[in-house]
Amino acid sequence: MVERVVHSAADLEYAADLVTDEGQLAKAHAALHAGAPVVVDVEMVGAGITRRETVCRLRDAVAGPGLTRSAHAIRLAYEQVGPGALWVIGNAPTALEELLTLDAAPVLVIGLPVGFVGAVESKAALRESGLPAVSNVSEKGGSAVAAAALNALLYHPTSEETL
Repeated sequence: MVERVVHSAADLEYAADLVTDEGQLAKAHAALHAGAPVVVDVEMVGAGITRRETVCRLRDAVAGPGLTRSAHAIRLAYEQVGPGALWVIGNAPTALEELLTLDAAPVLVIGLPVGFVGAVESKAALRESGLPAVSNVSEKGGSAVAAAALNALLYHPTSEETL
C-alpha cells in the first residue's frame, strides 16, 4: 500500500508519514474481495478506484446548521450500505469526522483528507478511535492518494489468484 501511495503522489515522504497495520489490511483485503461495499467521500476518489463500483452520496447531500454537505453525504451513505463497508475519505475532514460519530462498524477506514483546516485533527481522531484504519500524520492526502490506497487492496492478489 505504501508503495502505491508514494507512486500516486510522487512523494517519498509518505513512506514515513503513512500509518497502517498489516493485520487490519489483511482483514480489509479479504472483505473487499468478498464483496464488501466501498464508500467514498467525493466522486473524484471514486473515479480513481478501478475494478469496483463505489457509493458516493455527495450529490444528494445538503448542508444544514452544524452539518456540512460532506458530513450529510456520509450519513446518507451509511443509511444505504450499513455496517461492514470500506470507507475512503480523501477530501473532506468533516466527512471523516462524521463517520467517527456513526456506529458504522467499518472493515477499514482509509482516512486521507488533505488540507490545513481540520485534516490533521480528523486523521488523529481516526487513529485514536480504535477503528481499523489507514491514515497519515501530516496535512497531505487527497483523492488520488486515497484511491491509490484502496487500489492497493484491490490489485493485491487473493490466495486463490496466487495458486
